[in-house]
Amino acid sequence: MTTFRSASPKLTGYALLGALALLASLALGRPELLAIGAPFVLALAVGAPLATEPRFAVQVEVEADRALEGDEIGVRLVLEAETAVARLDLSLGLPENVEVCEGSNPVSLALAAGERRQLELRLALQRFGAHRLGPVVTRAADPLGLRRWESVVDVRPLVRAHPREELLRRVLRPRETQVYAGNEVSRHKGVGIEFADLRPFVFGDPVRRINWRASARRAELYVNQSHPERNTDVILFVDSFAEARLGDEGTLDLAVRATAALARAYLTRRDRVGLVGFGGILRWLTPGSGLTHLYRIVDALLDTEIVLSYYWKNIDVLPRRTLPPNALVIALSPLLDARSVGALLDLRARGFDLAVIDVSPVPFTTRPSGDVEGVAYDVWRLHREMLRQRLRQAAVAVAEWRSGDPLQAPLEEVRAFRRRAYV
Repeated sequence: MTTFRSASPKLTGYALLGALALLASLALGRPELLAIGAPFVLALAVGAPLATEPRFAVQVEVEADRALEGDEIGVRLVLEAETAVARLDLSLGLPENVEVCEGSNPVSLALAAGERRQLELRLALQRFGAHRLGPVVTRAADPLGLRRWESVVDVRPLVRAHPREELLRRVLRPRETQVYAGNEVSRHKGVGIEFADLRPFVFGDPVRRINWRASARRAELYVNQSHPERNTDVILFVDSFAEARLGDEGTLDLAVRATAALARAYLTRRDRVGLVGFGGILRWLTPGSGLTHLYRIVDALLDTEIVLSYYWKNIDVLPRRTLPPNALVIALSPLLDARSVGALLDLRARGFDLAVIDVSPVPFTTRPSGDVEGVAYDVWRLHREMLRQRLRQAAVAVAEWRSGDPLQAPLEEVRAFRRRAYV
């Protein structure tokens, strides 16, 4: 049952006004004052027996605890009244970016003793994130409105809105593969499907590997060598030190959506995917595979936000042993903070296979009209190009990705650079 935290002082006010009018009539000998206070005394006499504390229960049921951003979910408020409630005002607390598209919130109603009522709401999830609904705030009143009872029902169901992902035709190929089976053709030679080379037969080679045509031409046995299919370790690096935002969208939103799309694409290929959130709070997930690990990555992305932390003001490198060896690191960063650029250069200096998607903040800015401000803006644009050139000189593939462009475009640009870059 609902526990009420406070009561309205109306009933006490009626009693006080009636008592003051009675005392004033006796002290001053003015019977008209008694006539003035009589209605208050009458209201007190009639309303006191009716002003009994209501007893009812409130439950919140959510249609689904996971959805995509932009979708609608159903929420049901279940009310069970033990006693009659003459008037009940009820409001479900909603977080930012969650709006009511069907139903009424707040709502006023009356409940009979023993009645069970369900209120249906349709909520629109405007943005991805972990949205916690509630609490439910109630206000009950007696039939004459002499007394009110207020309460806060601490029911807070969690709804996770996953970011919408872009369709990727293909992803970046790593420089090195791991030892487990996967969809990536390894550069090394072994047992596989993709033909690699011929070599002379040695004792112990299976007969099915013999290339009879080549053996007939060379008058000795030759066997086929193949490239084995292996998996890869992919680390998705999300820069949350700073962002550029205009309206309801920012560079961090684009980075989160791209990271979710890349994670799903690599996990579909049976690769192992890890996550590093580098910002005010350093967090990482060790590489894993499977659908459960995908939900683990998405849940971590939903909590990604810009956090100001002076503890990390001098940190510009990732701790060692955070990343597995021979991993492909794909960084999504707006390149707005020097610590992020330093961390990326440090990863390249350690020998990691690194690719950078520059989530451009330029579409979220406008060039000032003033002469001095305009020159400063142009210098800032040139500085960003200098940062990208600095990464390219370190053999890091970097491509600019702007809002409204498909994610496949910068991936193809990075792929073209990696084909001709000196490693």
